[in-house]
Amino acid sequence: MTPEKQALMDELYRETLHDIKEGEIVKGRVVAVNLREVVVDIGFKSEGFVPVEEFRNIGDLTPGIQIDVLIESIEDEEGRLVLSHLKAERLRGWMKLGDTINEGDIVEGRILKQVKGGFIVDVDGIEAFLPMSLSAFKGVSPQEITASRYKFQVAKLNKARRNLILSRREMVQKEKELVRDRLWGEIAKGQRRTGMVKGITDFGAFIDLGGVDGLLHITDMSWTRINHPSELVKIGDKIEVLILDFKREESKVSLGLKQIIANPWDGIYEKYPTGTKTKGKVVNVMPYGVFVEIERGIEGLLHSSEITWQKKLVNPQEMFKVGDAIEVQIINVDKDAKRISLSTKQLEENPWLEAGKRYLVGSRVKGEVRGFTDYGTFIELDSGLEGMIHISDMSWTRKINHPQDVLQKGQEVEVVVLAVDADNRKINLGLKQIVDNPWPQIAQRYPVNAEVDAQVVLNSNFGVFVKLDNDVEALVYSSEIERERASALKPGDKLRVRIIKVDVEQMKIGVSAKL
Repeated sequence: MTPEKQALMDELYRETLHDIKEGEIVKGRVVAVNLREVVVDIGFKSEGFVPVEEFRNIGDLTPGIQIDVLIESIEDEEGRLVLSHLKAERLRGWMKLGDTINEGDIVEGRILKQVKGGFIVDVDGIEAFLPMSLSAFKGVSPQEITASRYKFQVAKLNKARRNLILSRREMVQKEKELVRDRLWGEIAKGQRRTGMVKGITDFGAFIDLGGVDGLLHITDMSWTRINHPSELVKIGDKIEVLILDFKREESKVSLGLKQIIANPWDGIYEKYPTGTKTKGKVVNVMPYGVFVEIERGIEGLLHSSEITWQKKLVNPQEMFKVGDAIEVQIINVDKDAKRISLSTKQLEENPWLEAGKRYLVGSRVKGEVRGFTDYGTFIELDSGLEGMIHISDMSWTRKINHPQDVLQKGQEVEVVVLAVDADNRKINLGLKQIVDNPWPQIAQRYPVNAEVDAQVVLNSNFGVFVKLDNDVEALVYSSEIERERASALKPGDKLRVRIIKVDVEQMKIGVSAKL
């Protein structure tokens, strides 16, 4: 090369270096793309390099296209020209936005990534910071957050330091208000809308209709009886509901779920007239009866008194369980109260119709002890009907304190039929009547003024009960024994007494310890 040409090249080189400065933004042409870098020609003595990580869509970088780059270093340690496309975009973004936005303005951007304490947001090439406390992204997945563009309010702006802090919270509130206003303008009575179950209480469920909450009361959930709203819905469920009523000034919306389907109680009298036999499924068992679903939305009560003709003491919880399939008969329908009374005993022949003929007064029958009360014992007869032995009909001579002093559950006994009242379903039985009344003989055995040895049975406030023999008890009146002596007596003690009164009609003997 001639000296003249060398001098010209040196001059051109110096002019090029003078025109390119670090920190400047220049146009460049993509020359090549590899796995690590994008090679860019900016008209310098050598080509520059940009890391591929700075480009969102590397596939769009075809050789020949022009891009903006920032000159970071004219010559690094390896003598290479270092360029940055990302910083060029950011700087141009600040140059563009710096004069147009202020604190409080609304901008739009996309979440790039989550960092400690918040998120990095791309706003027209500028990286802004969105603090977690101002993000309003609680409960939103990271995938959802980065999938959309959002509007933000400029919370703080420092143009000199190129520092932009955003807030999403105020925008979310404004968006909610806009959605809520639009929704209030759309809803109408009788309208169907889809909502999400937001909360559940004992009395119903709160449904988010998309900005306005409505109450789905438990009574408007199902035509069938439910004990708790959680039996039908759970938090997060999306359900279709009907607008029953609303008051915008009070922010109240009443919703219905059961009203979406036809009322199964319509035409109930024609469908289930009294006397109809049908099948159903036990859905609840209570001490007083059984709730039976005879079709979807229709339940009836099988009261304990309608379960059987035969047993007076019935515990439904021992006889049925939820899920049982049973046959019932309709005995009453009340559409207004949505009540149906059911019976299983009506499916059987009423044994009480023949009770008077089967159990003649004075006849002897056998039965099994089924239960006790303080005043008597229930006996199940061979037909399944129950009769009762009153405590006064258990012994001619003994004072019975409780029926279990005489009988045991499950014991078979022979009794006498004393009375039959088929209308009131009562059969009175007697145990003592199995033997003849012994009191005429007792009166002869214990004449007045006769002295006999007795054994103390019970010491009470009004006297001392004593046993004269195995079958006969008598009362020592409190006036017929000294108080100190009476108080010292205990069951089993021996006592000499004198007969002072025998009442055959009342079946009583009075005695005196004053001889």
